[in-house]
Formats: sequence, structure tokens, C-alpha cells
Amino acid sequence: MSGELRSSQWYEAGGVRSFSHRARTRQLGYLPEEHLGKPVVAILNTWSDINPCHSHLRDRAQAVKRGVWQAGGFPLEFPVATLSETFQKPTPMLYRNLLSMETEELLRSYPVDGAVLLGGCDKTTPALLMGATSADLPAIYVPAGPMLPGHWRGEVLGSGTDMWKYWDEHRAGLLGDCELGELENGLARSPGTCMTMGTAATLTAAAEALGVTMPGASSIPAVDSGHERMAAASGLRIVELIRADRRLSSVLTADAFEDAVTTVLGLGGSTNAVIHLIAMAGRAGVSLTLDDFDRLARVVPLLANVRPSGGPYLMEDFHFAGGLPGFLSRITDLLHLDRPTVAHDSLREQLAGALVHNDDVIRPRTRPVASEGGVAVLRGNLCPDGAVIKHIAAEPRLLKHTGPAVVFDDYRTLQRTINDPDLGITEDHVLVLRGSGPKGGPGMPEYGMLPIPEHLLKRGVRDMVRISDARMSGTSYGACVLHVAPESHVGGPLALVRTGDPITLDVPARTLTLDVDAEELERRRREWTPPPERYGRGYGALYSEHITQADAGCDFGFLARQGEVPEPYAG
Repeated sequence: MSGELRSSQWYEAGGVRSFSHRARTRQLGYLPEEHLGKPVVAILNTWSDINPCHSHLRDRAQAVKRGVWQAGGFPLEFPVATLSETFQKPTPMLYRNLLSMETEELLRSYPVDGAVLLGGCDKTTPALLMGATSADLPAIYVPAGPMLPGHWRGEVLGSGTDMWKYWDEHRAGLLGDCELGELENGLARSPGTCMTMGTAATLTAAAEALGVTMPGASSIPAVDSGHERMAAASGLRIVELIRADRRLSSVLTADAFEDAVTTVLGLGGSTNAVIHLIAMAGRAGVSLTLDDFDRLARVVPLLANVRPSGGPYLMEDFHFAGGLPGFLSRITDLLHLDRPTVAHDSLREQLAGALVHNDDVIRPRTRPVASEGGVAVLRGNLCPDGAVIKHIAAEPRLLKHTGPAVVFDDYRTLQRTINDPDLGITEDHVLVLRGSGPKGGPGMPEYGMLPIPEHLLKRGVRDMVRISDARMSGTSYGACVLHVAPESHVGGPLALVRTGDPITLDVPARTLTLDVDAEELERRRREWTPPPERYGRGYGALYSEHITQADAGCDFGFLARQGEVPEPYAG
């Protein structure tokens, strides 16, 4: 067995280098019997003091180690970059590809035979899986799990979703500073990711649907004892995966990605999943496009009655209603059941016996939350390469709407002027933000839920059509058209819009149209000049030179392409 292990090239090849590696392992305090001939498992941990979503992962790493030891493996914990959605600016999306590079190169350059990946906050799931996919070792993902539900004055709160809601109530003058202070203390009560069906829950559910977690892992509450047991089980399982040489490439197939898209749509998940799944699929050599999302959205019913697309339930309710296995059991006819997962030889085997325990949380097919999936893909002269809208979380009256544009060139200008009465904004206007895409943002920040002017909030308006080349939080809601591609920074049509131009959104027809004749648009295009580059050096310059557009997943071109990478010479 030991000669078949990748790590044996470091420890058992003979010569001075192997002697040095063994000597340095003794320096770490390990006996030969503890590691020689055993599968070496890298535990990649995104814990940090500044990431509340992951503040419990230092303890979970110990549970993973426990499982690895029990299975006869040798665990080594590696700290990797933490991408805190709450604190990192301008956006952790700027650094998703950096963590993916760190993951890939760490797994490639050290004496490890497989990996357990600890993450959960929005960008860490795709980043860790993108890097591990490119390295293509046996790997298993341990999701951080959702935090406890929030509470305030008898109300159950959903992080993110209720933050946006009550901040608008405050801006409208309906909620005072004292109440807002109470909300600060009640909104997020424990370690873990957002407990709504935001980006974190969506992406960890997608990871489970892809087959790279233990069954049911994605919805276990972060502080539940079941979460520690799942972490230990993942440690046990990775050793078995290494011994069976079941690499990620055997799990992350085209069928797996189609099932992940189906899952996201049926959950009413975050629009961010569109970008991340396209990027993740690219690393696996699988072609996944916006058209695939649009095709599947028309046949997948929305069954998860979870905020913000459904309601009133949260992720803990979803978990105890049956979690993702229960949910998937209701759409088996839409899934590829004979593909392998990290836990079973087939998804069919993994879902055997899965049940739903609450038909209002996970709806039956005869009583869906909505008849089609929660994301629509739009095309038109304003977004020739596509845009997306979470139409299930918008006011129905806005799904077919024509109105004059009010254009903001950047987010700072929007923040400074949105409440200016001289702009004359009405609820029929279409708010347009540009300069917020992958290059222009930079990093495509979550600016897409543009704030509604205070004078409209005070009149009771809570939704308007809003268009941008930005993203928005998966916990957000509203008639927000996002990911407009190409972005304005590279000369996409969004750069040509002027205040007063009529724009038509038609979600049933899947179109987004700038109602200006082609000759006028061509004249504006000739007059347009590219904005200056934001970065003169450093990682930002690397990012700007290589980032792809939203419809291609915002990966780096040199990482997304297929190609041979040699194994390091360890001798």
C-alpha cells in the first residue's frame, strides 16, 4: 500500500531528500509508526478570528483529525486564506481565485494523498473546490453549516434578508436607533453561515448535490453536535477515498454539474451560484453555460419554502424537514442517479430511504412554491452575453416593466446622490448602476440590490427595477437584474445607457432591452473611451489582466483552461 501513496515519494524514495523529510517529521514530534505507509490527509482550514461564519472550524478540524486517525490515516492541518463575506473589501470575490490557486498549489506541492476542505462562507466553497478539482486528488468537503436563527421582539430573523428589510424600515423612518441596536444583537447569534437560502447555503447545497460531501452535510446547523459527527465521518471517509483512489475527476462529471444546477434552481438559491458553478465546471473540464441554467429553470419547480425566495422558514427548518436528501428525493426524475459521489457508488444509493418530514418546508411537486426555478436568464441588446434575475424574489408587477433609466456611474456616486430629490426618481424609473463588474468593481461587489430612494420608501415603495453589472447577496431580494455581460468597464452596452433612456424588462420573454435605436447606440459607442485601469501593480493587476466575464464564471483564463501540470519531483 505505502508504495502506491503519493506521499511515499517524499518519505520512502531513498536518498538524502527522503532522509531529510523523515528527519523534519521527527522534528514535528511524530513517530515513524504514526505516518510512514499511511495516507497523508491535508485538512485545509479557512478558520480565522475575523470570519464569524468559520469561527468554529478550528474545533471541527480536530474532529476531522479524529476520524482520519481512526481510519488509519495521518492528518496534517494547513491554514489557508479566509474569505469573510462580512468584512473583506472591496469584495471577497476579488480573492476567490487567489484561494483556489493557494488550494491547488498547496495540494500539489506537499506530501499529501488527499484533502478535507473546511469552508462555507460564500466564496470559500467554490474556491476550495476549484483548487482541489485542478489538483485532482481524492477530496471531501466539510460545510461550515448555518448559524442559529435570529430573534427580535418575538420575530424569527433571517441574517441578511431581515437586515436589508429592517434597514429600509429605518431609512423610511419606521424604525428607530434603539430598535436597530436591538437588531444588531439578535440578527446573528452563533457561529455559522447565513441561515437563509443565501449564497452560502446555496453553494454548500450545490456541493452536496455534486456529491463531494457526506449525505445531509450541507444543512446541519453549525453548533449542532451532528456537525462535529459529520466532520469526524468526513475524516474517516477521506482515508477510504484515498485507498480506493477515487479522485474528484471521477465525481465532478457533466451529470453532476447538471444536477447541481437543478438543485440550485429548485431551492430558489442565490444568483451567485450561476457564476460559481460555471467556474467550478470549467475546472473539471465540463462546459456549463447560462443557457443550461435557463433550460433547466423552465422544468425545475421551486420546492424549498425558505427565505428569501420562499418563506417563512430558515435553514434549520429545512434541515429537520429532511435536508438536501429529502429535497432531492422529490426530484429524482430530474437527476442523474447512477453517478458516483464521495460517500456512495451512486447518487441513487445515497438517496435510498431519504424522507421529507415537513411538507410545508420542502413542498411536494403537487404544491410547489413556484412552478419553475428561481433564476431567469435574460438576453437582449443591453446584455448580449446574458444577465440574471432572481425573479421569484421580485414583486410580480415589475416582471414586465418599461421605464426611464436613472444612471449612476459608480457605487459611491449612487450612495451620495440616490436620495437627491432633484433627480426626480419615481417608482417607475429603472435604476442603473455601472462600473461594478468583474474588472470595474473591482471584483464584482454585491452592489446589485441598489437602494431605493428614501422618499419612495416613506411612501411604501419596497421594490423597483434595478440593473447592474454587479452581483447581489444571496440573502437579498427585489427586481434586480445582475451580472450584465459584457460589463460596462470593457465597453459593454451598459456603458452606453443615458439617464432618460427607456429600458424594458420582460422576464416571461427572458429579455432586457435598451429602447434606443442601433444608429444612436453606435454613435455613443464611437464616443466612448475606456476608463483607466484600477491597479498599477500587485494581485489586483494580475486579476484585471486575466479575469473573465460573468457569463464565463469570472475565473482566470490561465486557470480555467485545460492543460498538463507536472507532479513535483520530491527526490
